[in-house]
Amino acid sequence: MKDGLLRRAIKRLALVRYTLDLGFTRLVLRARGEPRYRLKGSCNGCGRCCETPVIPVSRPVFFLRSLRWLTLTWHRVVNGFEFVSDDRRLKLFVFRCTHYDPVTKQCDSYDSRPGMCRDYPRNLVYEALPEFFPECGYSASYKKGEQMRQALLKAHLPPEKYAELVRKLHLDE
Repeated sequence: MKDGLLRRAIKRLALVRYTLDLGFTRLVLRARGEPRYRLKGSCNGCGRCCETPVIPVSRPVFFLRSLRWLTLTWHRVVNGFEFVSDDRRLKLFVFRCTHYDPVTKQCDSYDSRPGMCRDYPRNLVYEALPEFFPECGYSASYKKGEQMRQALLKAHLPPEKYAELVRKLHLDE
């Protein structure tokens, strides 16, 4: 009983902390300018974003044992993420979410899901080149796509190269 209450209190605290952090982060991003991309589509329930959450971390968190342990413990206890592997080159932690049911493709704690899950995929529109899972119902569209497409047309690229760049750079409308 006490363990369940403590876990819920920690999750509430984590959500408050994340909400404040997210608000501050978005404020800083808006001060730098609007996002480059528009988010299109909607969730189709494919569950790919829930199967193996990936979290980028800083060099100190990745390489310093105490910070690494603290981060991995936080995600295990608060978010229910079990560490699976890491990517040294990109400094990513890869997890398995204990709340995700691969059969139903549903989250068993949707109402109290982690902040990073709540913000997905809105957080991608600030990236240089947002990447979505092929099955995902979301996509991004570059806000200045028409200008970029016109510049590419002036470059007289072969049609297949032009089409590839339009797709990879999210220039389609």
